[in-house]
Amino acid sequence: MSENGLITITSNHSVKETLDRLEASLRGNGVTVFARIDHAAGAAAVDMSLPPTELIIFGQPKAGTPLMQAQQSIGIDLPLKMLAWQDASGKNWLAYNDIAWLAKRHGLGEDLAPAISGIAKALAKLAETAAA
Repeated sequence: MSENGLITITSNHSVKETLDRLEASLRGNGVTVFARIDHAAGAAAVDMSLPPTELIIFGQPKAGTPLMQAQQSIGIDLPLKMLAWQDASGKNWLAYNDIAWLAKRHGLGEDLAPAISGIAKALAKLAETAAA
């Protein structure tokens, strides 16, 4: 499902396992993992509750730099990230920004369409691998 530039899929795994699988896949493909943030742990640290919610931030300069060379403002949306969370019913989700939507947001030209398409396919494969 894609809405407002966000692609969301269900995960067959817990939040932690989904992101463990994603992180292993990223590292296995030579993608740098910059950070992994456990939002539920952050909430617990201030005596608040939040269902399992984790964010992973990742990127690959070889893919991202050409986008920033064309339009530096896309740097606000790079590196890329994926969010996994558990909803109130116990269902697990994985979401990420649609790179085509980001390209449009930042006015990237048609000359970058092949690169955007390649990144989109890679993100979809990473998400499916993590969630399946």
